[in-house]
Amino acid sequence: MSKSYKGIIFDMDGLLFDTESIYCDVHTALAPDYGIKGYDEAYYMRHVGKSDEELHEAFYTDFISAGKEAIDEFIQVTYAETERRFEAGLVDLKPGARELLDQLKEQNIPCIIASSNLRRFIDILVREAGISDYFIDIVSSEDVKRAKPDPEIVEKAVARLGLESSECLMLEDSINGVRAAYGAGVDVVVVPDLLQPNPEMVEKAESIVTSLVDVKEMLTK
Repeated sequence: MSKSYKGIIFDMDGLLFDTESIYCDVHTALAPDYGIKGYDEAYYMRHVGKSDEELHEAFYTDFISAGKEAIDEFIQVTYAETERRFEAGLVDLKPGARELLDQLKEQNIPCIIASSNLRRFIDILVREAGISDYFIDIVSSEDVKRAKPDPEIVEKAVARLGLESSECLMLEDSINGVRAAYGAGVDVVVVPDLLQPNPEMVEKAESIVTSLVDVKEMLTK
């Protein structure tokens, strides 16, 4: 990569950690217990990259026959089961993540997480993986009024890095994350997870790579 960056912004779910498969498994396994019919892998995939608020709003619309009380309970139970799995250390870092973080630390390039997830979940994953010291800060869904694709979370990450948008690079896997970075004027590299890049992602991304191993090599050049 010809351009050098002074700060790197990491998405979390599906980019830094292999969490999307866990979310999918938890939701699809528990949905039938609450009368929620049709919550399968295909349904989950249609909502990848959305904030919890957007996802829950979809539940109340798409599964109205289950009733609000059942959906409310389903949401709380899925949170609890997800947290249990996170606390148990059942989530892997994505391939190349630790090596990339090591390289950036050696180069004295500050890193920050900008995730639409809850802060407590981010803290658990970062702690369990032993990578807390690699990040100067974390921006979570609780720090912003508007979730991705709104650029607010990326703008806050840039501000906390103490840099200009043009000096930062964001690593993302979802269309909403790409839109957020693009809207904030931050270059973005896409590392696909469950979904392959669509034409909009191809157009807006600086590059699309296979894994964080490729990002490490890209930033070395």
